Amino acid sequence: MTARTAARPPADSRLTADSRPTDAGPGPRGLRRALGNHRLLVLVVSVVVTVAVVAGSTAVGTSGVTVADAMRILWLRVAGGTIEPEFVQSYAIVADLRLPRALLALAAGAALSVAGAVMQGLLRNPLVSPFTLGVSPAAAFGASLAILLGGGGVASSNPLVILSALACAGVVTMLVLGLASARKMAVATLLLLGIAVTQLFEALTAGLQYIANENTLQAIVRWTLGSVNDASWTEVRVMGAVVVVLLPLLLWFAKDMNAIAFAGDDAARSLGVNVTVVRVGLILVSVLLASVAVSLCGVIGFVGLVGPHIARLIIGANHQYLLPMSALSGGVLLVAADTIGRTVVAPSVVPVGIVVAMLGAPVFIYLIMTRRASK
Repeated sequence: MTARTAARPPADSRLTADSRPTDAGPGPRGLRRALGNHRLLVLVVSVVVTVAVVAGSTAVGTSGVTVADAMRILWLRVAGGTIEPEFVQSYAIVADLRLPRALLALAAGAALSVAGAVMQGLLRNPLVSPFTLGVSPAAAFGASLAILLGGGGVASSNPLVILSALACAGVVTMLVLGLASARKMAVATLLLLGIAVTQLFEALTAGLQYIANENTLQAIVRWTLGSVNDASWTEVRVMGAVVVVLLPLLLWFAKDMNAIAFAGDDAARSLGVNVTVVRVGLILVSVLLASVAVSLCGVIGFVGLVGPHIARLIIGANHQYLLPMSALSGGVLLVAADTIGRTVVAPSVVPVGIVVAMLGAPVFIYLIMTRRASK
């Protein structure tokens, strides 16, 4: 009896063992929960910063609209309300001109950045983006062709422009991925193929510019430089709807993307992931995001490359958090670039694609240098 009693752990010792993770620090589950809560907090703060950047962008200009006025107009636009007579002019400037422009830049930047994050994860290469794979130049060619056939008077939100951009981008994507799969190309070779396709479609777009008349040429050049000038609420609704519908779809497959990106194809298959279907399907979804953005705003190269890297530095590589963070970082980057472009040499406007390249290139060089230094 004495031996059995001595060998049996007392009740107090069991309570002490259960409480050890609390005393010594969180266990694995508690650590994951704490990290998840931290990332959610980062996302919430990022959403607040994004709203502030959009409000600040709508307040920048020569009309004397303050940030408080811009926030009030945002609220009136969403919730409705009475507009005082002395506030009508400010409301019209923000609600009809600046706010659609900022929201289109936000949605297009989010689409391009999310598309880049998906491609980088599924192809396991940090240099992949809609531009480097030739998707954006192909979509720009499709949109330019539609504009040329329409005589230069076709709006960017016209279904013909969007469908033409989608068709060209989809054909190029299937061609590039099909060749890569048939020839069993490495990702580096895939990037070289994308560069060749990019050069081809940039030459084709330049050919369209050569044969276009003055009005059509001006409209096509807008796509080659990237711009959110003359943004309309129709364009905002189209771009916003695409992002709102497709981002949750991508998040649904975030765990599959994690398995492919972190463990590789063979390990992902052992976990039950249909790698081929997931990779092709999600890349086509990302092509849809990039193509609509290009059809509405033109070729904006660096957002899809830099946006995911900024998000990855802030919140990590887990696609459950990386994708929404990429949407916010890409949107803020494009809104900030557009704000700089329309104020730095006012009243002239620098196309947003030029400003993004000027801002994105140094940032990307810095990321590369700090990454190598850390290694």
